[in-house]
Amino acid sequence: MSTPTPLIDVQQLAVTYASAGQLTHAVRNVSFSVSQGETVAIVGESGSGKSTMANAILGLLPDNAKITGGQLRVDGTDLAHASERQKRQLRGRVIGLVPQDPMVSLNPTLRIGQQIGEALILAHGRRYPSVDADIIELLQQVGLDNPQLRARQYPHELSGGMRQRVLIAIALAGNPRLIIADEPTSALDVTVQRKILDHLQQLVSERGISLLIITHDLGVASDRADRLLVMKQGELVEQGAPQTILAQPQHDYTRALLAAAPAFSQRRPLSQRPVAPDDKAPILSLRNVGKVFDLPKIKGQDSQFTALQGLTLNVYPGQTLAIVGESGSGKSTALRIALGLEKPSSGRVLFEQQDVTDLNWRDFRPLRKRMQLVQQNPFAALDPRFTIFDSIVEPLVSFGLLKGAALEQAARELISRVHLPVSYLDRLPRELSGGQRQRVAIARALALQPDLLLLDEPVSALDVSVQAQILDLLEELQRELGIAYVLVSHDLAVVANVAHQVLVLKQGQVVEYGSVDTVFGEPQAQYTRELIGAIPGRKAERAAA
Repeated sequence: MSTPTPLIDVQQLAVTYASAGQLTHAVRNVSFSVSQGETVAIVGESGSGKSTMANAILGLLPDNAKITGGQLRVDGTDLAHASERQKRQLRGRVIGLVPQDPMVSLNPTLRIGQQIGEALILAHGRRYPSVDADIIELLQQVGLDNPQLRARQYPHELSGGMRQRVLIAIALAGNPRLIIADEPTSALDVTVQRKILDHLQQLVSERGISLLIITHDLGVASDRADRLLVMKQGELVEQGAPQTILAQPQHDYTRALLAAAPAFSQRRPLSQRPVAPDDKAPILSLRNVGKVFDLPKIKGQDSQFTALQGLTLNVYPGQTLAIVGESGSGKSTALRIALGLEKPSSGRVLFEQQDVTDLNWRDFRPLRKRMQLVQQNPFAALDPRFTIFDSIVEPLVSFGLLKGAALEQAARELISRVHLPVSYLDRLPRELSGGQRQRVAIARALALQPDLLLLDEPVSALDVSVQAQILDLLEELQRELGIAYVLVSHDLAVVANVAHQVLVLKQGQVVEYGSVDTVFGEPQAQYTRELIGAIPGRKAERAAA
């Protein structure tokens, strides 16, 4: 009996980039295959060659990259020697792509239905009478409610999870035999992430198609894949069944990835985290805070949206309060109210027992020295035209605190504080990695020696080992400087490792609030149990138990 030909067959593949007369070997001697109906995950950090592999399989390598060795066959076609026309015939019909960032990947000027229709017409030709019906059917298949309405909406009118489902619908338009999902859930809440991945797996089993997941999240990979491929600096260092790799990793790099992944690391008890004296008063308090936004008046629809309702919390010096919940739960609104960027509709905001609710911008400005924000995306948060020096000292210049030699000395101390070389002060943000940029953002937030840092998803876009470094840095700063943190995160594995207190929000209301050991060890609310149950990596835990 003959063995069926693999859908993807990679043998000793090498991919090289040429830039400014220099050659970069992005993929070296990689061999693997993907069979029909199989789910394979490629894991590794930024620069490991994951995305280069995906682009090579799609026939979408940039002009300065080419296959310089080995073989890459997709459905029997050798892509190393295929024409552009042959590659186009494979895309859509044989391979569908679910890209990482739905807001970048979707056209903001076209309705959702038009964008899915484009993919259907490309796959089936212009004389395609059932395109409108197929758009609705695809939207139903990917689990979107009210598909007729969704087809008429624009991308900005949908949530992140909804936009990701639209990308899956576009990938399915050509009835492909393989779907490549490139970091499909890295910016999504755990429950939305689970729904998206559950849906992808359901489609895979129903249609008998293959799934290739590209991810830096070992938890996601181990839960979903039949086989794991671990890549490091362009080389395949380990492959095998998830249970085998998690239980008995053979390579040092795989062991390091597992040690850095919050989903697999042992949760540190509160006694091992920085703890402030119990007798201190809270540095920040929100008392019964509510926030209602006015909406455009549309007949038959509500004219107001309640973002927060009855929110009460305390943040103590030297401790971390984590706020968790899905998109739309009110986490970011709570941060904006704490920062004085938004006025609450009801309730009071206290900073060091002083009521600051009604302060105007001028009166609130001195308090901004005491509380600083570290945003989710460090590249968007830093001015691309500023050097790292300019970015770090910007708060000191804005408040007129230092100049000349004292300013330069402060910049050197701050960049050293976040463990970056002083030589980086002359660089631009684009010359730094994501983790290094996040360190710069933290250094800038520390410039004014604040007592409180508000951290909005500070590690969600980073590789697990870089994520671990940033979290270790934040803990070190808390221990040495006594800073209080409010951490907004959708990654409950991270929260379990760093927080002292956890507040769970759902649709603007508090459903659970208590110590991290209580909330994770004995969750009272069904919603909290669902959030904890959706943490990636739990499948491997259950298998090992």
